[in-house]
Formats: sequence, structure tokens, C-alpha cells
Amino acid sequence: MNRTLRAARLATFAFFALNGFVMGMWIVHIPAVESRTGISHAVLGWLLLLLGGGAFAGMQMCGRLTDRLGARRVVPAGAVLCSAAVVAPALAADAPGLGVALFLLGFGNGCLDVSMNTHAVQVERAYGRPVMSAFHAVFSLGGVLAALVGARLITWGWDLGATLTAVAATGLLVTLVATPALLGPPRGAGKDTGTTGEDSATDAAAAAAGTTGEGARPAGRRRTPRRVWVLAVLALLLMLCEGVANDWSVLHLEDVLGAPAATAAFAYGAFATAMTVGRLLTDRVAARTGPVFVVRYGAAAAGAGLTVAALSPWVVPALVGWAVFGLGLSGCVPQFFSAAGHTDADAAGAHVSRVAGLGYLGMLAGPAVIGPLTHLVPLNLALLLPVALCAVAAAAAGVLRPDPRPGAGAAVRPASDGPAVGTSTA
Repeated sequence: MNRTLRAARLATFAFFALNGFVMGMWIVHIPAVESRTGISHAVLGWLLLLLGGGAFAGMQMCGRLTDRLGARRVVPAGAVLCSAAVVAPALAADAPGLGVALFLLGFGNGCLDVSMNTHAVQVERAYGRPVMSAFHAVFSLGGVLAALVGARLITWGWDLGATLTAVAATGLLVTLVATPALLGPPRGAGKDTGTTGEDSATDAAAAAAGTTGEGARPAGRRRTPRRVWVLAVLALLLMLCEGVANDWSVLHLEDVLGAPAATAAFAYGAFATAMTVGRLLTDRVAARTGPVFVVRYGAAAAGAGLTVAALSPWVVPALVGWAVFGLGLSGCVPQFFSAAGHTDADAAGAHVSRVAGLGYLGMLAGPAVIGPLTHLVPLNLALLLPVALCAVAAAAAGVLRPDPRPGAGAAVRPASDGPAVGTSTA
């Protein structure tokens, strides 16, 4: 493996870690921002929807922009925007100001999210084997680092504005160091010829120029394949499950099983730790067995784990259930990002934005879906809804099989499925 590709992989790790760190530092300081602006929990809940709306808007805009300009240009821009925007909540003095700040932060987060995932697909294509899950694991580790650093700075009494300014400066420094190692356009890229020929060299030039074989239309305007929409819906379902764990795991142990607050906190800790470890291991599993295996049995294991957690009358089995839930989910969503990006190399950014956008909406929908259900059934029974969603994802995992048709796009495959990388000639 040449040094350029290894450096590109390390740079991608850096941007994933940066994204997790920046957003983690915002989360750690939410109580301080809430106190500074004098808003209630209810108002904060509504304002957080603007964070999600900004992220969705950023994802959809930067998907096509990444296809047109290349990830090497858009990733640094997204990183700078996300890093700078984290200071905005510290400057807000009231609810309207905080709303604008959160939209900007969400927009920057969405731009960085889609562009770095698109670059990760490019790196994975060059490696010829699965590497996507490790990037997502590093994102989680960035969040863990933010929790540790943020807690220490709060203990030291650092000013909110000074802390988030330091975070922004760190982001700019990481961007300056990591950007030169990002991969550029394919070597065969040339200028737009206005048409596409039947030979692969001409096609590569057209792809780099943002055209397709369909009358040389820009890749960003191509119709999104049905397969990508299915991947996006599956991402929505499983990220909704992840959102449920983020917001309800601790309350489940505390309210349903009567665990002390300190013990209940281990529910989310078990889930998050298992998810991070699982993502560090998933690439090797996917290389041996393929993405269908990872999602089918991962989602099934997640459903079984949450069933144990929801129905157990004891704390310890419930904790184990939450851990198995995280381990099962850990490798699933990265497979959707990877498959979407490999469906069509010319429109990888747009396709990744569909999966990321709907997935992010699913993450936000988790607490919104379970909350109303608790008015009808106990919380532990409401948690059986994510179990059903895991079952749907397991049943639909076959969509991840690489399309064997010529021109279906590049696909990273396990050795048992044929060549390591299948490239498009269309």
C-alpha cells in the first residue's frame, strides 16, 4: 500500500475524529449554553430541531457540491465551517440568537459529515477492501475525547466562549495539517468533453468533469436510484434505533427497573462502548463475509439484545442487552454509506447525502417516536418498536449485494463474492 493512500486514510481519520470532537464539545456544554441564554428545557428541545434542520440542509447541498468540486475541496471547507460555527452558541444571548447559532452549527456539521463520508468511500475504493466502519469508530472516539476534555475544562472553570474558541482553533489546525493528504480526482480525469464515449478513459474524464453517459448531464442531476433510497430508509430505521438508545437507555434502567442514577448511566455506557468496539472490528468481518452478513446478523443480534433489555426484570441482563444492542448496530449503518457511495462513483456525494440525511432524521426521530408511545404502553414495551425495525433491516439486508450489471458502479466485495473491487465501465 503506497504512502499516499495511507496518508489519505489517516487524514480521513483526522476529519472523522474532529467532527466527533467538535459536536461532542457542543453537547458537553449544552447546560452552560442553556443557562447563559436563560431558556427552558422545552425551548431548548424546539431549538435543537434547528440543529437537525441545518444538518439536513448542509448534507443535501454538499452532496452535489462534493460531486462537482471533489471531496478534497469540500471536506476542508466543511471542517472550517463546522469548527467555526461551534463558537456561535457561546455568543447567543437569547433564544432567537441561539436558534440561528444552532442552524449554522448543524449546517457545518452536515457539510463535513457528507463530504468526509464521500472521501471515505473514495479511500475505500482505492484500498479495495472495507475500511468504512473504522472511520465511524474514530468519530465515536472523538466524542469520548470531547467528554473527557470538556469535563476537565468545566472543572477548571474555563469560560464557555474561551473553551469553544479553543475548539474552533483546534479544528482549524487539524484541517491545515490533514488537508494536503486528501485524495484528489482520479488520474484519468480531464476536462468536460460534453459527451461520453465507449472507452473507459473518456468515461473517466467525463466522470471527473461531473458528467454522465446519459447525454452528458451533470452527475448531481441524475435521478437517484431506487436502491439508494432503500439504503437511506434502512439507515433511517437503524439510526432511529441508535437515537432510542441515546435518549432512553438510562431512563429505562432508572424508571422501569428502579436502578440508582449512577447504575442507570451504565446502560448508555455499555451501548456506546460496544458500538465503538464493534465498529473497530466490523471492517475485518465485512471483508470476510460481506456487507449482507454484517447487516443481517448484526441487526438480528441488535433486536435480540434489546428484547432482553426490555423484558428483563433484572439490571445486569438489561445492561448486557443494551451492550449487545450496540454491538449489533455498530457495523450496520457504515455498510449503507459505503454501498451508496459505491453505487455510482460519479454521484457518490449525492447518494451519500441521501443516506446520511434520512439517517440523521431517524436519529432525531428516536425520542419523538418513543415518547408518545409511553403514554399508551410502559417504556419497556415501547422499546419493542426498535426491535421490529431491526427485524425489518435484517430481512432487507439483501439490498447490499453488489449490483452485477455492467455500469452499476464500483463495489467493494469480500473475497468470496469475486474480485475485491468491481469498477464501472459505463
